[in-house]
Parts: sequence; structure tokens; C-alpha cells
Amino acid sequence: MTKIVLIGAGSASFGPAMLGDIALHAAQLSPCQVWLVDTNVSSLQMMAQYAARLFAGQDGLSVHATSDRREALPGADFVIVSVAVNRIAAWKRDWQIPLKHGVRHVLGENGGPGGLSHAMRNIPLLLAIAKDVEALASNALLLNFTNPLPRLCLALHLHTKVKFVGLCHQIGKGYRLVNEVLGLVPAPAQDARAYQRALEERYHLVAAGLNHFTFILAMRDRLTGEDLYPRFRERVAHMPPSFELMSRRLMDAFGLFCATGDGHAGEYVGFAADTIPLTGYDFDAYEAKSRAQWAEIERVANGSQQVALSDLSASGERAIPIICAIRQNKTQDELSVNLPNAGYIPNLPNDAIVEVPGVVQNGTVRGVRVGELPRGLASMLRREADIQYLVVQAAVNGDRNAALQALLLDPQIRSYAQATHLLEELLP
Repeated sequence: MTKIVLIGAGSASFGPAMLGDIALHAAQLSPCQVWLVDTNVSSLQMMAQYAARLFAGQDGLSVHATSDRREALPGADFVIVSVAVNRIAAWKRDWQIPLKHGVRHVLGENGGPGGLSHAMRNIPLLLAIAKDVEALASNALLLNFTNPLPRLCLALHLHTKVKFVGLCHQIGKGYRLVNEVLGLVPAPAQDARAYQRALEERYHLVAAGLNHFTFILAMRDRLTGEDLYPRFRERVAHMPPSFELMSRRLMDAFGLFCATGDGHAGEYVGFAADTIPLTGYDFDAYEAKSRAQWAEIERVANGSQQVALSDLSASGERAIPIICAIRQNKTQDELSVNLPNAGYIPNLPNDAIVEVPGVVQNGTVRGVRVGELPRGLASMLRREADIQYLVVQAAVNGDRNAALQALLLDPQIRSYAQATHLLEELLP
């Protein structure tokens, strides 16, 4: 029996993505208990009904729901976590307050003062979950999707004994950017997931760094073995100025192209505001998409919309494929995993959470050593790793001075007064 616990299952995006992937991999997981956990009881009940419809006719899959994670955790083999405290309302605040104080930031989610505030809310929540995992399912693997990913994973590494891996699909952006420049794969009209699979079959990219701030170390054509970086550098110089200008400037200065695109990477670069429109995240589009997702979930849950296995497609998230590989004791390569730096990038701190290619082998997930990064890039990443350490210290110990130090080191901050005023308003 495989037991999978989804914490944060009431999310309109996370819940259906994981449940769909479980349904598609039922043969590899069966028999499997799936436990849904969420503190929003109405969302949880709706998702449980959705899961029951999705799993109908699938031998070996059972679904259970509870708002108490301690009821769900005993005996769990895998705990998948995607949680947030007051997600959208708090993010809007993280965006608006720094702007008011003159911080010209890009997204306000993972880096900068918004990333500090976001981490301070979510680190205590994730650590509380991890402590319950330690007590009730000590052998479980915790797969974390919650942002800011490296800061939360660092808290797990420093303050718990749980086995964990951080997962993020942002590497897919790197493949799409490379193809936008080189054009070796025709873009389909609609099926984005089929397009992503086609890109991964044609291009071999090796990217490493920190989550949302990784750099393409190698770029090859899988069909011919050609090193594509020279052609990429030549062609990207002729792309329109609107195409990832910050990442192009980083490549011109430091030698490598950023795999994550300007938006997320701009949270860690002081000159990002010179090249990226300061429009922030499109909250209206996010909320409209969420409403549409919930409407579909409700239709499936109440039976007015039928869903068959043939209607489903893989979400693109890697949690369930990793779980299947572990359960079947398979060796499986992964494009990116977030783990403590066990020499994977030698010129970054050993206790930093790095994003590197990975492999599932002998029932565990480990990273792949990629070697040293260019000195200039490593310097930027080391600073961010130090900020992450200070943010974790601030969140775990209630250390406001550590939070102040994190702000003063951040490239988005321009003055001591700006940092202190932000600290007073973001962390009252």
C-alpha cells in the first residue's frame, strides 16, 4: 500500500494537478491511499468529491479527506505540500508596501522585501507540518512546492530531520525561451504540455543555481549533438528588445543565459527595474483563472461534467513521477530538483539549497554535480544564499535584526532608512 498525503489539496490548481497525475499513474501506484488535507473545509469537501469522481473505476485508488493533518499523516510514504497563508491578499500587500517606500521591484514573491515577508509567513507553517511528519511519518519523503522554495527548504534542512525535495516547474520556461530563439521545434496551436515534451525531446539543457535564478550551463541538440550555445548567442542578439533584456544583459556580462526568464530572476537583480516593466503579478488574471478552475471542479464533483482517463493529461509537475520511480525502484533523471548543496555546485555554500539536475535512484532523490559556476554569477548567488539563511534565522527565532540584515544585503534596497521603514510595515 502506498500512502500519499496532499497538504493544501483544496487549491484549485494544486489539487486537480496532483489528483490527475495520480489517476494517470494508478497502475504504478496501486494499491494507494490518497489523503487530502486542507484547513478550508468547503474547498476540501469539494476536492474530495472531485477526486472520488476522478478515481471512479480505478482499481486500487482510495480517497480520504480531513482538515486535521495529524489524522492523515500516520504511515504516510509521501507528503506533498503546497500551502500559503492568505495567498493573494498577502501577496498584494507584499507588492504594494515596498512600492510605497520606493522599492522598484518586479514580482514581490520570492526575493526582495516581498520575498522576506512571504517567507516569514510560510516558514513557521511548513515547519509545523514537518514536525508532524517527523512525529507521525518519520520515513516519509516530503515534496515541497511552497514558495519561496529555497528559503522554506533551507528551514527544513536546518531545523528538521525530514527527508525532502523542493520541486518547481520553472525550468520549462528555459526550454521555451531557447526555442523562441532557435526555433527547432514548431509551436503547436494549443497543447502546451505536448509542446513542452517535444522541447525536452529535442533540446538537452543543463541548468543550475538557485530556484528561480538558475543559469543554462549547457545547451545541445539531442538529435545531432551540436553545442547550440554559439548559435543561441548569435541569434539572441537580434531578438526584439522586449525579449528577456535583463537575461541577455546578464549573459553578455557573465557568460550564461538565465533559464528562468526575466520575471522571476528579476527579483534577485538590482538593475532589473531598468529593463522589466514594473507591472507586478497579474492578480486579476490569476483570480479569474481560479474562478474558472473552481467552476470546472464543481461540475465534475456534482456529476454534471463527466471526466474520463482519456480526457486527462499529465500536469507537468514532477511529484507523482518521482514517487512512482521510488516505489518501483527505478533510476530516473530529473531536469531540476532543490536540495542541500552536497558539492553539486562547489563554489556555493554547502548548506545552501541549490537547484540542479537530479536523479531518482535506489529509492532516493539526489542532485547531480555540475561543477563551479562562473565567479561573477557565483558571487550573486552566494549573496542570495546568505540572505536566505538570515531570513530563516529571522523566521525561526523571531530575530528582527536578522530580518534587517537580510534587507540591507538585498540588491533591491537602496538605503538604511528604506530597510527600517519596510521592516516596520511588513513585519509589525
